[in-house]
Amino acid sequence: MTDHTTTNAGIPVESDEHSLTVGADGPILLQDHYLIEKMAQFNRERVPERVVHAKGSGAYGFFEVTNDVSQFTKAGLFQPGKRTEMLARFSTVAGEQGSPDTWRDPRGFALKFYTEQGNYDMVGNNTPVFFVRDTIKFQDFIRSQKRRIGSALRDNDMQWDFWTLSPESAHQVTWLMGDRGVPSSYRHMNGYSSHTYMWINAGGEKFWVKYHFKTDQGIGFLTQEEADTMAGEDADAHRRDLWQAIERGAYPSWTLYVQVMPFDEAPDYRFNPFDLTKVWPHGDYPEIEVGRMTLDRNPEDFFIHIEQAAFEPSSLVPGVGPSPDKMLLGRLFSYPDTHRYRIGPNYAQLPPNRVRAARVNSYAKDGPMRYETPDVARPYAPNSYGGPAADPTAFPPVGWSVDEGEMVRNAYTLHRDDDDWGQAGTLVRQVMDDAARDRLVGNISGHLLNGVSEPVLERALQYWRNVDKTLGDRVAARVHGT
Repeated sequence: MTDHTTTNAGIPVESDEHSLTVGADGPILLQDHYLIEKMAQFNRERVPERVVHAKGSGAYGFFEVTNDVSQFTKAGLFQPGKRTEMLARFSTVAGEQGSPDTWRDPRGFALKFYTEQGNYDMVGNNTPVFFVRDTIKFQDFIRSQKRRIGSALRDNDMQWDFWTLSPESAHQVTWLMGDRGVPSSYRHMNGYSSHTYMWINAGGEKFWVKYHFKTDQGIGFLTQEEADTMAGEDADAHRRDLWQAIERGAYPSWTLYVQVMPFDEAPDYRFNPFDLTKVWPHGDYPEIEVGRMTLDRNPEDFFIHIEQAAFEPSSLVPGVGPSPDKMLLGRLFSYPDTHRYRIGPNYAQLPPNRVRAARVNSYAKDGPMRYETPDVARPYAPNSYGGPAADPTAFPPVGWSVDEGEMVRNAYTLHRDDDDWGQAGTLVRQVMDDAARDRLVGNISGHLLNGVSEPVLERALQYWRNVDKTLGDRVAARVHGT
């Protein structure tokens, strides 16, 4: 039996092809409510795209713990043998909805774990560092990577203008201009928390941690020429690859490792461990295996499950807390706020964002599109009629240092090896081989030759000399044609 079309209210529809008119050739009638519904729904079927990370793809899966790290955290999802359902979304950062997947850009790596203590989100990238270390610069950075006010064109000059005036960007720009700047697919890239987080164990001991999701498929990248060709041939190459891999049963997976720093070592560490432009050398803090993430289910509706997915680093379960990372602290506000603007104040009730393994006991009420009734006697706290009460033991008060000091607006406290260029130079000299360095020179110089003007160009050349003089001289020679 064929299902019959209905309106959104479930009422049978008379025709899918012909509007209601006066006579065969007469005017359309306003009383054709189904026609009005179709047109009005169509006019409203888009939500604003994300300002950042607009173009993305995702899938559902699960996370399984393979090693005992309970000595570091009491978080339920990291306890031995635990399996947790999850959602992942990968994305480019600067491009819009229709932009090619293979533009040179960092890739977002956002995860939502449906834990028994509530939803735990990790909002990271495929790079372990970022362009700026203070959240007050984030909006300016993103605007420099977007489009010109007048022409609405992407502009390399804006990018290099901001980067060269922000030397803390050197480490991330080196990653961006290197092989990792264009992964061959979402399956063939790592994911990092980038931020430092606090872990707290059952005994109240505190640790600083960084997350590393290492792809089990192996790292893959595209050269600039390959990426440019792919952008013209298939703008959705990475979206297509992820979907098709899961459809054929080649479920991608990533192994999670963490670096753990004892709490008391942070104040005297040789550079600031909460600086988002820095990595922790693995020789100082080796990786410890935690578990494996596997994606095994494509969404049945992309808009519902991926476009409406809302990830927020403020969703921290007991056993996990923030650090003094200024970028992280700003994102604790920024991410939930952008969801309220983009998809409404009740975004947490949408299918991808709903709490699944825990119970919601919230005093929140009303607002557009709300459909769940608060499970409380009165919609406020405290009240005299019963209802949930806060649990101060879930997140015990923890200080970040023995001398908190007053609120200030200044840079991080300097450590003895703090600088903006050193780790970028190490990446060039000690991690990259000759072929990778050759490609790096080509990628940088090609970018600079595409519309970067003086004095930004000269600052860019000095920028790379500060990273590594030999590299900078080679870029300058290529740019100047000598």
